[in-house]
Amino acid sequence: MNNPLSAIDLKEAVKHLDSLPSMPVIAQKLLTLNLDSDNGERDLLKLIEQDPQISAKIIGLSNTPLFGASKRVTSIQDAAILLGLTRVKSVTLGIAVMTSLIKKPSGKLDLQALWSHSLNISLALRVLSQAMPRNTRPLDDEIFLAGLLHDIGYMVLNQIDSTRSDELHTRFATDTEHSWQEIEQDLLKITHGELGAALAKHWDLPDSIEAVIRYHHTPEDEAALVGQPLVSMVHLAEKILPEYGTHKGQPQTITDEEWESFGINPERAEELLEKINEQVEASKAASAS
Repeated sequence: MNNPLSAIDLKEAVKHLDSLPSMPVIAQKLLTLNLDSDNGERDLLKLIEQDPQISAKIIGLSNTPLFGASKRVTSIQDAAILLGLTRVKSVTLGIAVMTSLIKKPSGKLDLQALWSHSLNISLALRVLSQAMPRNTRPLDDEIFLAGLLHDIGYMVLNQIDSTRSDELHTRFATDTEHSWQEIEQDLLKITHGELGAALAKHWDLPDSIEAVIRYHHTPEDEAALVGQPLVSMVHLAEKILPEYGTHKGQPQTITDEEWESFGINPERAEELLEKINEQVEASKAASAS
């Protein structure tokens, strides 16, 4: 177990490059691939096939009912045909980033719960996007990358201060008097959004993704504009799906104004909430099978 940093040092630590892990090699290669060429497509599939953990997650995602596979997907080639190369590249990048941060014991951080939550947010974003006017929808590759990485700050914390990470998740599980935001500020003096955004900036991920990670709980911040509408979409998805293995909450009321801000008729709210929950349940079943 690494030595815990002081609360002030933790905030300062993320300003220094040596406190953050290096971008995984597979992620570096993914960012340079040109998918418009035969070589790019071949290299993408080869990269994925060389990593069994990433391959399994890509195939698992392909088998969720959201993508309408007519038969069970069992290969990366079939997954690429079903999902599309751009989406496969984005999801692979997200998974590569997450898996690069689990080389050490996770302690109190429930990695499976974090993965499930992140995937479910991605699925919810997809449903929300399909209900939005076509000219305002984010790209599918942005949707999945944003969903998978929005809470990556918890993994960053475990990397740079596993002792503090354990303390945080213990507090989440036992402190019923304070919100998770209050607990983070009290213990860390920094939010998981700030921690995750520091890594995104260090790795030169897209500005929109950095904004999602940093502002998904404060979408009204003017600085979040570069990541809109994704920032607000993730915020809405988390209100719909608040379940997470550390700090659990109850679904929150969503106003007509919030639906309308995405160009969605509030009369469709019940239909969309039902569809999102169906996708989440189907994803759980696919993961268990």
